[in-house]
Amino acid sequence: MAQWLQLLLGLWALVPIQAGDKLLTVCMNAKHHKREPGPEDKLYLQCIPWKDNACCTRNTSWEAHLQESLLFNFSLMHCGLLTPVCHEHFIQAVCFHQCSPNLGPWIQRVKSGQEERVFGAPLCREDCEQWWEGCGSSYTCKSNWRDGWDWSQGPLYCLALSKLTWEAAGGPQSKVTYPAHPQEQVL
Repeated sequence: MAQWLQLLLGLWALVPIQAGDKLLTVCMNAKHHKREPGPEDKLYLQCIPWKDNACCTRNTSWEAHLQESLLFNFSLMHCGLLTPVCHEHFIQAVCFHQCSPNLGPWIQRVKSGQEERVFGAPLCREDCEQWWEGCGSSYTCKSNWRDGWDWSQGPLYCLALSKLTWEAAGGPQSKVTYPAHPQEQVL
């Protein structure tokens, strides 16, 4: 009996470790992600940090760097050119989203299909502030890119230029989210 108890306690102790590893070595079930993370020796520029264990392919990493990204049918320049530093921050975010195998705790299934998305992944304050400084002179149509786009005309375009202010963006408490299709709802 004591041996069974030891065995059960041993297995019980291993379960959280196994589950934790599973959350940190997983790819989303999404259009541009591989099924499992693995080496990708030819990732493009800002996606290179994930080359040893990536959820993205070489092709996806290249598409992430295009002016008109084919990944989301979304142009970062929907209201004119972004500063080069601002553009780099967005490309880095896309590479993180597409390539990182460590987003498991923030992956959620989407109601509208079989795909998943990342929601609520934390960003370091320093990264947020650098992103803000790099994009402070760029324009956008809205402070929340997650909701409220009119997709009926095809690719997005800007109806009215709006210089984003720190307060309008929500200041340090703002939430940065990725553009998504309007029918996308989290389960």
